[in-house]
Amino acid sequence: MSPTTTTTTTSLRSLSFSLYASSNSNPSPSPIEIRQLLSSSNRFYGLSSSSLTTSSPIGNLVFSSRKQFLSVKVQALAAETEQPKWWERKAGPNMIDITSTEQFLNALKDAGERLVIVDFYGTWCGSCRAMFPKLCKTAKEHPEILFLKVNFDENKSLCKSLNVKVLPYFHFYSGADGQVESFSCSLAKFQKLREAIERHNVGSFSDISSSASEKVEDSSE
Repeated sequence: MSPTTTTTTTSLRSLSFSLYASSNSNPSPSPIEIRQLLSSSNRFYGLSSSSLTTSSPIGNLVFSSRKQFLSVKVQALAAETEQPKWWERKAGPNMIDITSTEQFLNALKDAGERLVIVDFYGTWCGSCRAMFPKLCKTAKEHPEILFLKVNFDENKSLCKSLNVKVLPYFHFYSGADGQVESFSCSLAKFQKLREAIERHNVGSFSDISSSASEKVEDSSE
């Protein structure tokens, strides 16, 4: 075993033996010289060799500080792992995770005449992750629209039956009309999704406008 390997894998005590071993190119100083050097350094800083042991107050302080540092580091790592994954975040009550074909069909049925946008995504898909924040923002801007999130890997049979072959992919459903549009989209072409919303969300907007005008009329009477 070479001196370098021993230095990286053994304790400080073994380090003195590795430095004591001779080298062909650069002979190392003996352990006695190293101890003398450490002793002189300790005297310079006002420390004795025994002050660095774990049984001494200074040794206990160093050990305690290191233990506290490791504890804080572990807590920070635990807090980081508790953060939800990007695909687990929701924009609001109008964004639902689909876990089965039955749930998907029931969601479309319960939506009535409400516009439904289905987002087919993959947790490994970079484009899906890049555009997800904008999709959440759009969901918040349109609480009248129902957004369904379908994880491709967890719903492969459903995705196959709906002919979803690329990600991210979107389906638009509108009441009795059923599926009215489907296309692939990326962050660079997000305007394509906004334009599709404008085309198919006309009824919802008119209903909101009419209800708002009725409230204005009632308040004026």
